[in-house]
Amino acid sequence: MMIRIRSRDGLERVTIDNPHATISQLKSQIESQLRVPVQSQTLSANQNLLLAKTPDDWSRFTDMANPHSPISSLNLTHGSMVYLAYEGERTIAGPAFQPAGSFGRKMTMDDLIAKQMRVTRQENPHCELVSFDRDAANAFQHYVNETLAFAVKRGGFMYGTVSPEGKVEVDFIYEPPQQGTEENLLLLRDPDEEKLVDAIAFGLGMRKVGFIFTQTISQDKKDYTMSTAEVLQAAELHSEGDLKEWVTAIVKLEVNEDDGSADVHFEAFQMSDMCVRLFKEGWFETDAKDEIDPKLSKMKKDVVVGVKDTREVDNDFFLVVVKIADHQGPLSSSFPIENRNIPVSMKALKDHFNRTKSLSFVKRISDFHLLLLLAKFLDINADVPALAGCVHTQSAVPEGYQLLIESMASAS
Repeated sequence: MMIRIRSRDGLERVTIDNPHATISQLKSQIESQLRVPVQSQTLSANQNLLLAKTPDDWSRFTDMANPHSPISSLNLTHGSMVYLAYEGERTIAGPAFQPAGSFGRKMTMDDLIAKQMRVTRQENPHCELVSFDRDAANAFQHYVNETLAFAVKRGGFMYGTVSPEGKVEVDFIYEPPQQGTEENLLLLRDPDEEKLVDAIAFGLGMRKVGFIFTQTISQDKKDYTMSTAEVLQAAELHSEGDLKEWVTAIVKLEVNEDDGSADVHFEAFQMSDMCVRLFKEGWFETDAKDEIDPKLSKMKKDVVVGVKDTREVDNDFFLVVVKIADHQGPLSSSFPIENRNIPVSMKALKDHFNRTKSLSFVKRISDFHLLLLLAKFLDINADVPALAGCVHTQSAVPEGYQLLIESMASAS
């Protein structure tokens, strides 16, 4: 049987002949195959082990501490994931010696530069924590779960605030025009609509803070956290965002093979500084070929990973885990959402106002998706930020705006 081992060095595998092997025997195989001494190993089925910084922190993970426990008692089967922390450095067989200079292959300038391009794991994110507005997160996941059934991919841009300590709060999600398939997400971005979104965000005291996308049910069975196509798309949007706290969030449906139940699961990452740099400098091989392993990014030139030169980098090297929380933000998310199967019409505005008669006018329009519909009929430089500003401060909406919006709603 094969057990996947994830450590600070990425994802590796060990092979065990006996499915009833003990923890001690598993550790011996890790020493033999991965060159990590048994006495240095801390193992756990809990991925939070990789967030622990010191041996004292590691010692709190005791689920695999008993060397005599059979691995089957921990429900470890073929393909299961085990997390490994260890002290010190590993001794790994180096690459075959290749002479350079007049006695062998000559080094080009590109070769010399590549020797200095080391891909290492980034331990700490610039984003301390990402917190999702419950209504916004639920509106996004409910659509992909109930309507799309996680059969095709869906994405959106996250907007909110960034605190001086690096905490990101996501208060609304804008879903641009797009086409999703099982494996790919094509964003058909509308620059004019995005200008309206940014004007609304400005009035709300918010900004674009990240990208959120879904993985399909078929991807749940794949052996990667993010595919190469997803890494490229996330790196491109991260570099475009030009925000060091930029967050990439994944929403997926995790199916329990034992009882068939399924849970919607959110994960958050930052693309590492090295990943964004490699993308900006054009190191990634972007011409997709069917035979490429989706968990490995191909480079146009050799890079150094660990102790070897390679043109294939495990995508996990580019991911920095971000902690997740939730909060109740200032906006509602009950208004129909843009660019979905059914276009949003003025009738939706009329229905919304009929439903919310008991609320103050500013509360009735405190929904990003409603503001986006209104913005298409207002001046982007004056009216849009002014109206959003009323929502931001929860102050009275000028009578002229109220009359205009009410007439738009009643005209449908």
